[in-house]
Amino acid sequence: MFKGSIVAIVTPMDARGDLDWEALDALVEWHVREGTRGIVPVGTTGESATLSIDENVRVVERVVRAAGGRVPVIAGTGANNTREALEMTRAARSAGADASLQVTPYYNRPTQEGLYRHFATIAEDVDLPMVLYNVPKRTGCDLLAETVARLAPLENVVAIKEACGQVERVTAIHEACGAPFPVLSGEDPINVAMMRAGAVGAISVTANVAPARMAAMLESALAGDWTTAEAEEAALAALHEALFVESNPIPVKWALHEMGRIGTGIRLPLTPLAEPLRDGLRAVLGRYGLLGV
Repeated sequence: MFKGSIVAIVTPMDARGDLDWEALDALVEWHVREGTRGIVPVGTTGESATLSIDENVRVVERVVRAAGGRVPVIAGTGANNTREALEMTRAARSAGADASLQVTPYYNRPTQEGLYRHFATIAEDVDLPMVLYNVPKRTGCDLLAETVARLAPLENVVAIKEACGQVERVTAIHEACGAPFPVLSGEDPINVAMMRAGAVGAISVTANVAPARMAAMLESALAGDWTTAEAEEAALAALHEALFVESNPIPVKWALHEMGRIGTGIRLPLTPLAEPLRDGLRAVLGRYGLLGV
């Protein structure tokens, strides 16, 4: 169901931190036009941690409406509270989302059995395709390949966004499952390497600012044109690096502001990009021809 370049879209806000609906609509339209294959609202990059449940639901509803069925919408509905994740996933289904993105519960560091029960509870309760999301650097727990293999037979578990930073994890998941299981890269610098190992696409931060280039690169990889895909991955390395000079989504939101696509709004405890870093980010954007795009 989900392949190629899928954007982990930012949540635009004004200077006071209020949601900017018109900017969000415009971003969705831009992504559809530029070839992005799917949109993930209110994931990590969408500042899910600083949005209320009501805001989370309204952002999903708005993105579904703006996408208009032209690309799938994978709603970020994960939480470290299983009941809360259930509530948001049910709401996402009612809003018309095509799937949910379920991050591993953060902070409370569940066991592998706890992870299995958490995801299985949601998958069995809500009839909505689920993309698992493993990002140990942020959550403090790692969804191991063996646990993915336990979850894979569940009807609603359709893929995993893997952001552990290890290309080898793709092979480990396939081996544990006994067959290919759809893996989406969650690490922009190694998207193509992950696809060479068997991943089918990426949920990308960089696609926020360079959607056409990311889409073209991953389409080349899907077609098996590794020469083109790997050359483009190398060419985009400086842009990936610039978008992580501070915690995501701080740099990517500032980049989109520099590009004239969103305002400066971001919610505490996140802050706008530090002033000493702004000229450097602007220079990188200029080098890639992204200013004024």
